[in-house]
Amino acid sequence: MASIVTDPPVSRPLRRFGRIGDWPLLPLVILVPFVLTAILADVIAPYDPTQPIKGLKFFTPPAWMEGGSRLALLGTDFQARDILSRLIHGARVSLIVGVMGTVVAGGIGTVLGIVAGYLGGWTDQAIMRLTDAWLALPALVFAIFLATLLGPSMWNIVAILGLVYWTRYARVIRGEVLSLREREFVKLAEIAGASRWRVIIRHILPNVLNTAVVLGSLTIGVVIIAEASLSFLGVGVPPPQPAWGLMLSEARSTLMAGHWWLTIAPGVCILLVVLATQLFGDWLRVRLDPQERNL
Repeated sequence: MASIVTDPPVSRPLRRFGRIGDWPLLPLVILVPFVLTAILADVIAPYDPTQPIKGLKFFTPPAWMEGGSRLALLGTDFQARDILSRLIHGARVSLIVGVMGTVVAGGIGTVLGIVAGYLGGWTDQAIMRLTDAWLALPALVFAIFLATLLGPSMWNIVAILGLVYWTRYARVIRGEVLSLREREFVKLAEIAGASRWRVIIRHILPNVLNTAVVLGSLTIGVVIIAEASLSFLGVGVPPPQPAWGLMLSEARSTLMAGHWWLTIAPGVCILLVVLATQLFGDWLRVRLDPQERNL
């Protein structure tokens, strides 16, 4: 008697990306240099971002302005530190917090969503009521509350933002699992005697990874904005460690004095990176969704 085949039709995202020419040009033009800059910050930064440049004054304007110096292409801040070096090292902070915060949030939300959707019953009710209660809390206010409890630290911010943003994964993944558990390949696996955890790991999880990846790509920009907001409010990455939100906070009092480059530079960096992650997330959603591709 032939054995029952219970392997699910697992989607393979990499085959859907197509040729290199089909990739989104604008997001990649921004994100690839951003990632390389964050990785190679120690090599390409001209100065130590926490130390003043010897021989330059406070608030030296960018090199192309009157009074500027070629030693500091984007000028210096109120401690004569190089703005360009701080932007480069700030990219590393944003990358670590954005990616790791998204991984923490995605891991928690995906696990809880799968467990709630597949097990159902009181387990589903408990997880979903917890999710609803979590969603009722204002995200930024809740993050500020947790940051004041745990203290300012980059890795504390990663954990905090993971705890704040897991709910969007849990709700979406649960909805997909509710549909998947009624599919034939799941029913056949259960009839064949597969345990619940084997069904979850081998049949459910691979089929929700596409959704988790798309949510992750869209969440990275949100997490970067949240980290910048916390640093701006003084409960994020502590000084003198460079972070774009902290740079904005430090430059706030000097904006009316005409030192516009102190706020424009980190603000533009945040804008471009968040815009690029959102555009890339939209492209990824279309590429991984068959219905969207056929429109």
